[in-house]
Order: sequence, then structure tokens, then C-alpha cells
Amino acid sequence: MLTFIQPIDPFVLGWLALCILSALYVAYDQFRNNPEPTVMRWAFILTTLYMGPIGLLLYVMADKEPKPGTHEQFTRPLWKQGVGSTMHCVAGDATGIILSALIVISLGLPMKWDLVVEYLAGFMVGLFVFQALFMKSSMGGSYWENVKRSFLPELISMNFMMAGMAPVMVFLMMGRDMRAMQPTEPLFWAVMSLGVIAGFALAYPVNVWMVSRNMKHGLMTERPSGSRFDVPSQPLEPQNVNHLNRSQGKVVQAPQGHEAAGSASHAGHHLPEQDHAQMNHAEHAAHVQVTQAHAHMGHGTPPQQAAASSPDHAAMGHESHQMQPNVTRPQLLSVGLISGLLLLLGMTWPATKVNVNIAAHEVGSAIMPPGMIMTPDTPADAMKDMSAVDPRLFRFRAAVTQQGDQTLEPAVQGGVKRFNLTVSAGQWSILKDKTVGSYAINGQVPGPRLELEQGDQVEIVVKNDLPESTTLHWHGLILDNEMDGPAHITQKPIEPGGSYTYRFTAVQAGTYFYHSHDKVDRQQGLGVYGALIIRPTSDPVKIARVRGLILPDDDATAIESPAANRADLEYVIQLQEWLSRDGLTYPAMNMEGGLPNYFTINGKAYPDTQTIRMRVGQTVKVRFIGSNNNFVHPMHIHGGPFNVVARDGETLPAAQQFLADTVNVGPGQRYDVIWRARKPGTWLIHCHIPHHTTNNNTEQDGGGGLMMKIVVEG
Repeated sequence: MLTFIQPIDPFVLGWLALCILSALYVAYDQFRNNPEPTVMRWAFILTTLYMGPIGLLLYVMADKEPKPGTHEQFTRPLWKQGVGSTMHCVAGDATGIILSALIVISLGLPMKWDLVVEYLAGFMVGLFVFQALFMKSSMGGSYWENVKRSFLPELISMNFMMAGMAPVMVFLMMGRDMRAMQPTEPLFWAVMSLGVIAGFALAYPVNVWMVSRNMKHGLMTERPSGSRFDVPSQPLEPQNVNHLNRSQGKVVQAPQGHEAAGSASHAGHHLPEQDHAQMNHAEHAAHVQVTQAHAHMGHGTPPQQAAASSPDHAAMGHESHQMQPNVTRPQLLSVGLISGLLLLLGMTWPATKVNVNIAAHEVGSAIMPPGMIMTPDTPADAMKDMSAVDPRLFRFRAAVTQQGDQTLEPAVQGGVKRFNLTVSAGQWSILKDKTVGSYAINGQVPGPRLELEQGDQVEIVVKNDLPESTTLHWHGLILDNEMDGPAHITQKPIEPGGSYTYRFTAVQAGTYFYHSHDKVDRQQGLGVYGALIIRPTSDPVKIARVRGLILPDDDATAIESPAANRADLEYVIQLQEWLSRDGLTYPAMNMEGGLPNYFTINGKAYPDTQTIRMRVGQTVKVRFIGSNNNFVHPMHIHGGPFNVVARDGETLPAAQQFLADTVNVGPGQRYDVIWRARKPGTWLIHCHIPHHTTNNNTEQDGGGGLMMKIVVEG
């Protein structure tokens, strides 16, 4: 199923479709209706494939014969000749660039070498294939003579083209949306198309100049005798036609008879033999001179075809197409110098803005958040870490009403509590009308709540269905080092498709949580976390087990009475920040381009957070868990102070407990507070940073984000 990831994606596909349709039309019309050499036909087809409707427009305006027999006259203006020359250049150069880009990407080379290889490949394909080989029949001479003759014009043209194409490719490929570096993504081809358009625009003026100086061919007409392009003979009316005399650089008027002879030659007409026989030597020389003038314009019939149609034409030989450049050495040096400077600028300037040392395989199809500041030393791992969740990798789409933090019942085998957790990417609803891309555990954000008793033996099997490696860390727990979870430190990461079993005994009691410890700022920020509540036990077997595992007099593992600090109700609050822009979700980070615009309690933003319902006189134990990554959240409860009874999982002695109405919950911190319902009404729990109680900077029903209600009845 086609998935649009970015708002630009439909336009990308639409543009590529137009490119293909435009190229198909040009291909059909060129071979059916346009009297042009095959090499120029393919030049227009390929360039239109790369440039889409722009290539089609240039073809129709500059090259498409408006009616039979008019191609020579229609294509005569110099600006059209420049179009033909640039089309031919771009067809070869761009083809070499695109093919080499595919090879370089497959080899895993960084962008800086990609540009170098693309330049060399584009130049060689343009010179050795499209110029020296495909134009051999039109230029005359041997293959290597044509290589030598075409080298400098092709070099200048390629320099201008790459100077325009390189910055466009680099900035669009590496600025934010890295899909543009992957040939399997439509965006790659759209960026290539834009690059070719930029290269064409920069190369066109110099191609016009080179055509005017007889350094390059422009458009040409080919009318093989007996073909459908061979216009039937008709009386030629005398006409005055201005020709650009290349050798003298001025416009002169051709004699009527000579012009008629030249026009007939270009139309592919055969002059009657008796007329040829009557031509004196001067007339024949004038005929040759006029024909050469047309050839220099790029309109002449290729010499082989001319020879085949008339013996008199054969006498002209290859000279009619071996143009003599009309350019001074200072002009050539100046243009060459400018082309080299522009090439140097186009190839090196992007390196001052983005990291061209990165290869396509290092970043994959990562999409950076809007506003992210890209620098030349931004590493590939940072780009992947900050990138959006790819909707094409979703394994589930949670219902709008689906809640996170649901208690997971264990399977008990041989006295061991066994939990199965699966981490995967999916769509999660934080509001009725707002979904985010998430990395969820068992299809919920936060992950399922694990309820244990002090002294429980636990096995937790973690299966990784993410597109990247992961681990889980048991925050604040005392356990064996190899079970702690930090990737590459205490264990190898769990690779995609793999699993790992964590085993430990719960020797503490209190409020804890678990979270990813591999690419933590990314995975935890996208939902890989959950509550771990360990309650005191009265079971003598479990008490003995705990005492057998701990150090004597360790306050952290003290055996508490299950009745201590109890309340009538309990509620767990897990905090998180989200960044969602343009339909994509990025891990929120406290840095440029990564600041969050949504905030959630247990995976929901107000007004879709849950409501605690109580009666006057009841108490509720609220367990605040700083499962978020970035901010300290001052959590406040309306309606009177609460009693702080535990911090970071450890119960405070009675003498150290205190009253407060706000606690600063930082990332990783936990507070247990007991609040008494003193008055009936609707009371709020919320973060006291106003921005954190909005949804995308707006309020809904009086607030948003980190806010929920306590409804107290009398």
C-alpha cells in the first residue's frame, strides 16, 4: 500500500509521473514526426525524462517541427540551437551522473566522493559516448579525432552543469530528508530531476555561446531519401534569408539562387542532374559555401546521407561538418576559468553547511525534524537518533480508546513470574484527533505495568520487533550486573528479530520503572518505558529470600509492612514529551529542532487523560514517575497539600516525610505522595510550566498536555 510520509510526497510522485509521460510523448513524436538525427532524438527523450514538463516545453518550443518541411527554418534561431546543444550535453552528462550515483551508493562511499565520481562519470559518458561516438556520423573524422575535438567544449559544458547540479543534490539530499539519498525512494529521483534542471539552466548560456563560436553543434535535420521525412520536391521561391557568417562574425545576405540551392539541400531534395551539370565552378563553390553555413548552424544533412542522395554532395566530403571554431584564446581561457571556478564552488560550498563525509547507508531513510540545525560535523548516528518514526514500519495501530500502563499478568512457572514483552513500532493515539508514531511495548504507551512483591523471582523475555537494536534497563533495582541492561556495556544489544531474557529477584519495594538503554533519548522518548511497582511482602519465604540476597543493614532493601503508607486509592503518573510535525513523530530533545509540542500522562494528553474519582475524606497515593527524557516537571495538585512519603522508590522515615503541593519530578525520579480529598469538586493535577499544559501550543477544554482531573464527590 502506498504510504505518504511527508506532505511533499504526493507532489513528488506527481512530478515523476509527469516526467515519464513527458518523455513518452517526446519519444513518440521524435521517432514519428521529427526529422532529426537519432542521437538528438535520444538526447531530447533522456533530458525530458530527467526534466519532465520543462524538457517537454523546450522540445515543443525549440525543436518540434511545426509542420512538414519546416524543421530547418524553425530551429534556425541561435537560442534554439543553444537548447539543442545543452540538451545533448545534459543527456550524456546527467546519464553518467545518475548511473554513477547508483554505483557509488551501492559501494557505500560518502557524499564527497560521490560528487567526484559523478563528475568524472558524467564527463566521460558525455565525451566518449554522446559526443565522440554518437556524433561521429555528423562530425566526421575518426573516433579519437572527435574525442580531441569535443574535449574542451564538453569540459566547459560539464563544469557549468555540475556547478548547478551539485549544490542542489547535496542540500536536498542531506539537509533534512535522507530518503533523497536512497535510490529506492521516489524522492531520490525527484531530487535528481531538480538537480538536472539546475544544471541545464546554468549550462545553457555557455552552450549558446559555444554554438555561436562553432565550438559545438546545435540542432540538426535529417531527411533520408525516400523516408517519411523526405519532403516532395516543389518549386522554390527566391527568398532573401540572413545567415550568420561564423567566420566573420556578421550577418550577410545570401544570393537567391545559392540560398535556393542550400535550402533544397537541407530539405533533403535532389536537384535535377541537368541543373547540376549547368552549374559553373563559381556557382558550385557558392553552393558549397552556403551549405557549409547551414551546417555550422547545425541544420545540414549529415555528410553520409548527402553523399548517398547526390554525387555532387559527395564531393563536399566531411568538411561540411568539421566546424572551425571562431574563438580567441583569451575568450577560451576566460570561459574555461569561470567554468572551473563555478565547478569548484558548487562542489565545495555544500561542505561548509552539511556533513558530506556521510554515506547513504549510514543514514538510511531518516527524516530530520523541522528546524534541526545541520552542521558539517553532525554525525550520521545523531541524524538517525533524531529521525522520525517511519510509518511504513508500523506493526500495529492502536485504537483511540486504547490505554497504556495496563497491568500485565505473569505466567507463574516453578515459583518464577514470567513476563513476555515485545517492542515494536506503531501508531498511538495521544488525543482523539491526534496520533503519534511510537516505539511501544506490547502495543501500548507506556508499556504494561509490572506488579511484583518483594522477594519475587522474575523472568522477563524481551522480543525486539523494532527496526533497530534495543535493551531494557530496570531503573533503580539491585540485581546482577549482566541483567542491568545498558547496551554494549553489560550486554550485547537485542538485534531486530532477536530476544533476551532478564532474570532477577526483586529485593526492594517501591516505585520503579523500566526503559530502553540503547539509543535512550530516541527509544525512551518514543515510548519504550513502563512502571515497575514492587510491593512489600508478608510472605516468610520471600522475606527469607530477600534477606539471603542482600547486605546486612541495607536500608534500600528493608522489609516494610504492607500496611505502611497505604491509601484508599492508587494512581501511577508517567510523564513524557513528544514532537510531532507534518504528520511525523520525532523523539523530543531539548535542543534546536527537537523541542516537544505535546506532553502526555500515561500516553495521553489532556483532555483525554484519565480522571481519578474519589469521595471526601478518601486518600489517593499518586506515584509520579519521571519516565520522560528532557524536562523537570513541577507537578502540582490543587485542593490542598499532599504528604511526600517516598522518593526514588525508597520510603521516607516518618520524621522525614513532609507536606508540599508541588514536587519537581526530573527524568528518572519518582515521588510517592498521598493526597486527601478535603473538599468536593473538580481538582487538577498538572505540571506548573504553562507550556507543558498545552497541545501544540494551544489549549483544549481549559488546558492540555500534563493535566488531569480529580473529581471529588461529597
